Amino acid sequence: MTCFANLKRSLTVLATVALLGASAPGGAADSGIPMPSFMEPQGTQCVEDTDFMRRNHMEVILDHRDKTMHEGIRTKKHSLKECINCHAADYQGDEKAREQHFCVSCHQYTAAQPDCFQCHSLKPEQPGAAR
Repeated sequence: MTCFANLKRSLTVLATVALLGASAPGGAADSGIPMPSFMEPQGTQCVEDTDFMRRNHMEVILDHRDKTMHEGIRTKKHSLKECINCHAADYQGDEKAREQHFCVSCHQYTAAQPDCFQCHSLKPEQPGAAR
């Protein structure tokens, strides 16, 4: 093959790849896959950056659990109770509201099975309730 033929072939392959890439969906939102639907958090700002928490919330929760259970260090900042108080709505039997529960919605979307709520409540504490 001549140099010109190699160049022409390379440009054809490159153009094909570029066209295929341009026609591919931009992500889950563009692909018709339903995204999780949840109620907005009650607080004004999360204890950590949103992207960090999306990736690392389980490690943060487990680290807090270990410090609480094994070292006796109790803080509110990363406690599961505070997460629930901010991110969970009290759905009071309303199944539609339950489906939009912050934790339930995302965990169903990702097919994750958290075991936190075998012991912990999915509902936020009522203001002024005894602890």
